[in-house]
Amino acid sequence: MTRWLTEAVPRGRVAAFRTLVYLFVAADLVVFTPWVRTRVDVPGELYQPLLIGRLLPLPTPTPTLVAAIFWTLLPLALLAATGRAPRLLGWSVFALYFEWMIIAMSYGKVDHDRIGLLVALAALPTAGRARHGDPTRTEAGGWALRVTQIAVICTYFLAAWAKLRFGGLDWATGSVLARAIIRRGTDLADLIAQVPYLLIVAQFGILAFELLSPVVFLLPERWRQTTVGFFYSFHLATIATITISFAPHLVAMTSFLPLERIRPVVWARQLITSRRDGAAPTGPAADSPAPQDQGPAPDDVPAGAPTVAGPAPAVGPATL
Repeated sequence: MTRWLTEAVPRGRVAAFRTLVYLFVAADLVVFTPWVRTRVDVPGELYQPLLIGRLLPLPTPTPTLVAAIFWTLLPLALLAATGRAPRLLGWSVFALYFEWMIIAMSYGKVDHDRIGLLVALAALPTAGRARHGDPTRTEAGGWALRVTQIAVICTYFLAAWAKLRFGGLDWATGSVLARAIIRRGTDLADLIAQVPYLLIVAQFGILAFELLSPVVFLLPERWRQTTVGFFYSFHLATIATITISFAPHLVAMTSFLPLERIRPVVWARQLITSRRDGAAPTGPAADSPAPQDQGPAPDDVPAGAPTVAGPAPAVGPATL
């Protein structure tokens, strides 16, 4: 079990995953959850902190506190994406984003698509330094990716368990997807809903998919990547039909992928270097052809020697 949990991975994969995760944190603040800054305008008695917020305990958020978290977390996440000071910046980003999520989810609605991302933020500081494109392998980085993968799969499996716990088989035979399509469905979803019993079949399929998701860890590497591709296609269909993105979950799920093969930073450096090295010279010298070796000058040719220009004839048996 220990060997499986700490299976070594290339440092380049850890670096790419780290950059992606921290860039998403910055994007989340300004694109996906900017509404957290407006939640503090409601009366404080409406704030009902999650269990972790009651145990610590954490203060009731105020506009000043939320603004301080936002303007501190945003630049720190961008700095952490560079890979510098991975422990200092990593732990700082995790603590601030964790508090940001507690504030966001303490007003009556808790999103379950952020567990994998939070685990990734907690584990990445332990992975140590990693550079893009570095092929050397690291067990610490492998552990960080593995626990993130476990959190991703637990999100699926525990979602199925919650469906069965609170809804039983009625969840699969009911009108869950129909209600979702009525609330936020797209034109594509309206077309699908017209097919008899298709939504019921889809609900059984969702349950089966979530319950069987842990099987991904038992598959060979090639089939594991194919299965993860299926996971992404499932979420693509979800976005296209009921406009639910699960964006943080999708970012955490990249922990399954060989991200070291995608090296935008290395590619950018190579492109800049190749352009610099292959640039044509400028100036007067560039307008005239390069001098050619035409043999010795006439004054230097010894008497009786042939005056044919060019390299000296090769010495071999035929010339002796």
